[in-house]
Amino acid sequence: MPYLWAAQAYGIPRTWAAMALRRSGLELAALVGDAEGVSTMTTSLAEAAASGATLRAFLHGLPGVDRVGADQRAATLGTRSIKTTAKAQAIDLAISMVDLTTLEGADTAGKVRAMCAKAVRPGGGAPQVAAVCVYPDLVAVAAGALRGSGVKVASVATAFPSGRSSLEVKVSDTALAVAAGADEIDMVIDRGAFLSGDYLKVFEQIVAVKAACGAAHLKVILETGELATYDNVRRASWLAMLAGADFIKTSTGKVSPAATLPVTMIMLEAVRDFRAATGRQVGVKPAGGIRTTKDAIKHLVLVNETAGDDWLTPEWFRLGASSLLNDLLMQRQKLATGRYAGPDYFTLDR
Repeated sequence: MPYLWAAQAYGIPRTWAAMALRRSGLELAALVGDAEGVSTMTTSLAEAAASGATLRAFLHGLPGVDRVGADQRAATLGTRSIKTTAKAQAIDLAISMVDLTTLEGADTAGKVRAMCAKAVRPGGGAPQVAAVCVYPDLVAVAAGALRGSGVKVASVATAFPSGRSSLEVKVSDTALAVAAGADEIDMVIDRGAFLSGDYLKVFEQIVAVKAACGAAHLKVILETGELATYDNVRRASWLAMLAGADFIKTSTGKVSPAATLPVTMIMLEAVRDFRAATGRQVGVKPAGGIRTTKDAIKHLVLVNETAGDDWLTPEWFRLGASSLLNDLLMQRQKLATGRYAGPDYFTLDR
């Protein structure tokens, strides 16, 4: 296949590999025990994606998700609360993780410049956000406004939000955004191909877009609201990571439901297990429907309890949002002064 570039051998957890690869007929490396006697099975990525049949066997060999258990655990973690100093630290951390986003047909250069100014200096001494996310034709505007600030320029690409276009168009879309100054590309997978079982097509498209990114980081949007099952969320997460994703992202924000706690938890479990198996860390970005400080803090608790504090940095966890930042800033001021700001105290991002 033309895009099967990855020749590195990635370790697969023993239990997962045994279930997935035994069905595919792939040969496994010998068991190697560490000092504690824990054995590991390995197989190469090139073998797992050697054909549509082997890739399908691998993905369908992953353990199924207990939907009831996942919902209950996410709901339980969502009840955790933090107060006072810890809450203030959590708010600042959440602000630093925001991908401040505008993805509307009515977006203008002026709106993007104003959003970039707010991203760099949100107000009240708050930290700057992680990135500003815009359409490809406005990347140059954002790059100019953010130059030297440390705030990244992110751009959606690959026929966002549907993902329904030719590979040539997707690669060109990505290359143009990177050339205009994008530091990060948020691509959407072809959900039609994924849901029809054409996993190799999705894999090869991600690989091709990753190659077109060059030095830019690639976030792969799964559009979990269209994947129908938690098992599909797990499969899509592993598929994206195997194909080279730097981040896996829940949603475009254009489909409901978007970022839910159970879906985010399943994706966090996937990146945790992928790093344990391969040594490569992949980030997670829930996006869509995260509007309040309470929502943001629930996600931070979920990260800490599921993947661990290695992911509690803007480098490895982002919050895709357009209205969240104002609520975080208002809650931040409330903690500092004891009073809520008026609704017009902070700029409205629209």
